[in-house]
Amino acid sequence: MIELTIPGRGVIRLEHLVCDVNGTLALDGQLIDGVSQILNRLSDRLEVHLVTADTHGLQDVIDQQLGLRSVRLAPGQEAQQKAALVMQLSPERTVAVGQGANDAEMLQSAALGICVFSQEGTAISALNSADVVCADILTALELLEKPIRLVATLRK
Repeated sequence: MIELTIPGRGVIRLEHLVCDVNGTLALDGQLIDGVSQILNRLSDRLEVHLVTADTHGLQDVIDQQLGLRSVRLAPGQEAQQKAALVMQLSPERTVAVGQGANDAEMLQSAALGICVFSQEGTAISALNSADVVCADILTALELLEKPIRLVATLRK
C-alpha cells in the first residue's frame, strides 16, 4: 500500500494500480524499456492490473514478460469497461494510468488518475480527466516509487 497525506485533499491509501497497455506501457505491441523493472518493484506495494483491447494481438507476450494476466476488453464501450474495473477494485484505493480517449473515465474514476504523454499521442479527454500529467510512463511509475513527489504536485 502507498499512503499519501496531501494538504487540502486528505489521505489517499492506494492498493491497486490499473494500467492501460497499448500506448501507455507498450508501443506498437512492445513493452517500453524499463517498464517491467519498475512494475516489478511496485508490486510489493500495489496490486498491478493490466487492461487492454489488445490492439496489436501481442498481449499474451506482454503478460508473460510481466508475469501478470491482463483484463481483455470486449469490442465496444471500452471506456466504460475500464471504468468498471476501477469501480470493481475500489476506486478510492486505485491509481490508474493511461493516455487514450478510452482511458478518460478510468482516470476520472480512480482516486488518482495519471495521464502520460505517448508516442501514440495523448487524447485531450484523458488529459482533462487526470489528476497528474507526466512526460512518459517511466516518469509516472517513478512517482509511485517516490510518492512524496505526488504530495508536492497535488497539494492545494
